[in-house]
Amino acid sequence: MDRSSEIREFLRTRRARITPDQAGLAPHGGARRVPGLRREEVAQLAGVSVDYYIRLERGRTQNVSETVLDAVARALRLDDTERAHLFDLAQPTTARTRRKRPLAPQRVHPVLYRTLDSLTVPAVVQGRRTDVLAANRLAHALYTDFEARPRRERNFARFVFLDEAARTLYADWNQVAGDCLAMLRLYAGRHPDDPQLTELIGELSLHSDTFRRMWADHDVIAHTTGTKRLHHPLVGDLTLDYLVLAVEGDPEQTLTIYTPEPASPSAEALGLLASWTGTSATGPHTREETTDSAG
Repeated sequence: MDRSSEIREFLRTRRARITPDQAGLAPHGGARRVPGLRREEVAQLAGVSVDYYIRLERGRTQNVSETVLDAVARALRLDDTERAHLFDLAQPTTARTRRKRPLAPQRVHPVLYRTLDSLTVPAVVQGRRTDVLAANRLAHALYTDFEARPRRERNFARFVFLDEAARTLYADWNQVAGDCLAMLRLYAGRHPDDPQLTELIGELSLHSDTFRRMWADHDVIAHTTGTKRLHHPLVGDLTLDYLVLAVEGDPEQTLTIYTPEPASPSAEALGLLASWTGTSATGPHTREETTDSAG
């Protein structure tokens, strides 16, 4: 991925969403040729010269300071995740060169497998590029049997954008797709040289018009908690809250646990799904100790 292009488009899309009124700027006469803020207006808000901001937006970040990046982040009203993404994109070339080496395969710890087996609700271990590294049986029954798929297809982004079953499963598919893509964007800022990421983005861009359109928005997001609304082909509608937990020893590996409200229709439906599909969190599932999807 081209770093200069990425930072240019990220900053352009962030300033396009803020009006001068929202930024507290005095109105100027005449028609505006761009949506949102002009470059000179961002420079004014950040307290830097117009030339300096233009160089930054063009990806010339060799000597940019954290103070300037913070000022630009405040001017563009970036949230914490967007600010971190800006810092990732603006890292000097020398820092990127030092860490440009193959990523080690991700391994799911045996204790984490046992944790999955012990849970009576759906749970998924997710890694780089939204790869599904492991899941308990109820999660496979809820979404899709990722373990039955070829290794490179065990990936939530591929499932969401390329599997028609996902469009009927998610009641709010557009929101889910946007969130999934925004997580990929955040990862891309940290690992722009990941060849498996490049392959994944190329495949999704080739086969999904929606992905291409959303990818151009340059949105980023980091999920910690939320709600999923599903329409399962066997048990009907479910509303599940989820919590994303960091996995000790691997900052790019997370455990997501899905829970229904107690004694709710969703809890009943989840119980039916477990019984009808013969799933049980107390029984071990097939596992592979080393897993790093090729894509």
